[in-house]
Amino acid sequence: MARSERAALAVIVLLVLVGVLIGTGVATFTYAEGTAYLSDRPEACINCHVMRESLEGWQHGPHHAVAVCNDCHVPAGAISKWISKAEHGWAHSKGFTLQDFHEPIRVKDSSRAIIEANCVRCHEPLVAGMAGGPDGQHGTNCTHCHADVGHGPLR
Repeated sequence: MARSERAALAVIVLLVLVGVLIGTGVATFTYAEGTAYLSDRPEACINCHVMRESLEGWQHGPHHAVAVCNDCHVPAGAISKWISKAEHGWAHSKGFTLQDFHEPIRVKDSSRAIIEANCVRCHEPLVAGMAGGPDGQHGTNCTHCHADVGHGPLR
């Protein structure tokens, strides 16, 4: 086989592999209803059955009328919001595909910091005079005492 034929075969094999990879990614994204995660709809969070209890708790919780999942679980900034959604999407898809996640779902420290910052941001007039201050960087821990606010009473 001539060098040009080997090069052409290598290009064809590479293109087929790239096509399979892209096709698998698109099929997986479509099957997992990936576009739902681009919205602010809380129902997107129950694409994975393990989140159903969290959604039901939120529906019966005190923030139901004023906040959706993204208001608490992703940063408020436009760029940081999409970076966070991409990181969460990757971690969730990997975890659910490989069945490598804790059940019930637990909040990671990085996500807890986002939630805390959003508590402080929304309730700044109320928390401005508290020990932690309005920046949320000096020891505030809203969810320590208010763990059931976002998702209703803990079961």
